[in-house]
Amino acid sequence: MTLNAAILDDFRTRQTKILAGGGEDKIRARHEQSLMTARERLAALFQEGTFQEIGMHICSAPQAGTATHKDLPADGVVVGTGYVDGRAVAAFSQDFTVAAGTLGKMHASKMVRALQIAAHTGMPIVAFNDSGGARIQEAVDALSGYGEVFYMNVLLSGVVPQIAVICGPCAGGAAYSPALMDFIIMTKDHARMFITGPEVIKAVTGKTVTMDEVGGASMHASVSGNVHFLAEDDRQAVQLVQRLLGFLPANNAEDPPNRLSADIDVTPDEGMTALIPAEDSSPLDAQGVITRLVDGGDFLEVHASFAGNVIVGFARIEGMVVGLISNQPTVRAGALDIDASDKAARFIRFCNCFNIPLVTLVDVPGFMPGIEQERGGIIRHGAKLLFAYAAATVPKVTVILRKAFGGSYLAMCSQEMGADFVFAWPSAEIAVMGAEGAVNVLYSKELKAAPDRQAKAAELTAAYRAEFLTPYLSAGHGYITDVIDPAATRPTLALALRKLQRKREVRPPKKHGNIPL
Repeated sequence: MTLNAAILDDFRTRQTKILAGGGEDKIRARHEQSLMTARERLAALFQEGTFQEIGMHICSAPQAGTATHKDLPADGVVVGTGYVDGRAVAAFSQDFTVAAGTLGKMHASKMVRALQIAAHTGMPIVAFNDSGGARIQEAVDALSGYGEVFYMNVLLSGVVPQIAVICGPCAGGAAYSPALMDFIIMTKDHARMFITGPEVIKAVTGKTVTMDEVGGASMHASVSGNVHFLAEDDRQAVQLVQRLLGFLPANNAEDPPNRLSADIDVTPDEGMTALIPAEDSSPLDAQGVITRLVDGGDFLEVHASFAGNVIVGFARIEGMVVGLISNQPTVRAGALDIDASDKAARFIRFCNCFNIPLVTLVDVPGFMPGIEQERGGIIRHGAKLLFAYAAATVPKVTVILRKAFGGSYLAMCSQEMGADFVFAWPSAEIAVMGAEGAVNVLYSKELKAAPDRQAKAAELTAAYRAEFLTPYLSAGHGYITDVIDPAATRPTLALALRKLQRKREVRPPKKHGNIPL
């Protein structure tokens, strides 16, 4: 055997060992649980043959109390770049088959390297989190590694999209890197994310809780709001990443991936009008409006299980990518509460970072009343929504479908809050408060003196609604752009968005605003 052949044989042996991760037995155990390995997740994400690994031969770590080293293939994390639908993406995937995917200094340095490449090249970053936490034997070095990762997450915020996938344990400090990213996808059965687990909670508080209650995917998607998307398994999580990337630009210097045709279809959609309930008291299902509004009914809803009184997500209207925000009257009458305000504000700020126009559909009776909301800080949380809309410089188009009352009218991107165009359906009602409430305040003496209070209230309410709530009053005062036929909503939005493509807005020079966190 020649020297060159021996060198090549040694190279292949080393590579084979690293590619095997924690070994056949551990890989088989994962497959028996319908789990993918770290490398399989990346292979599913990227187009075949496009993945280039970084730091493959970083594969050893010091052992506690000794000067010896133990081989840890790829140091428990696979890092590299590849193409997703023809666009470059950086990624890292923690390998639970190697030292339970625990994070040490070199493990963290590989993750940081992926983040640095994303920053330098303007690539989105995708992180597959599957780790037992800090590598205890590396002590403060492991903590230093986490800090370096967190710092890079913050540095990249608003520069490139950051997507985290929780597909295994993500405990303690490990949870903060995903929390600092833009979107979190979590698999239902095997993933868990928490700061303190059931054992610690019981030891400190004496309360017995389950892992599902503190770290389960369903809890995070519906209660804490930490998770934006739920996936059935690893494969569906990868598909969600790919679909999400399909709506996003690679970085903040690019436009989103629009699919614009030369002509806009201006055909009215009479089916939109048919969605409006005959009775004012019957709620309008915003999901039906969205389905008819967007191209092919293709709407990627974000935070679907959390704060259902507001809907947010990505879609295209005549090929143009938009971030869509809508009240949902079928849930809590579409009123704005603490969680809905946070959900919408965060989504709006992401869209503004990445040049995605905002389309707002309004059917809102007001902010949610109640002592829990007031004591929980609805003023501060509602102010986040006002701040997010006012600070956004991307194109903003609003359509008032039905109710738009009081401060919530402003909070859902009125003209005064910076909307470029505000359209209203003839069914829209815009005022400080609804007709019933206004009549009770303004005509309390007349109502008390009326022989038939109920009939008098109905008469006054109808008169007040016709005079003061009509959208033509707002249009006459220049507060809305136009009153439109519901059937014309899609072509009206498509034309407006196309004309706003070159929008540029200069703001006063400052370091950054101080959002009411």
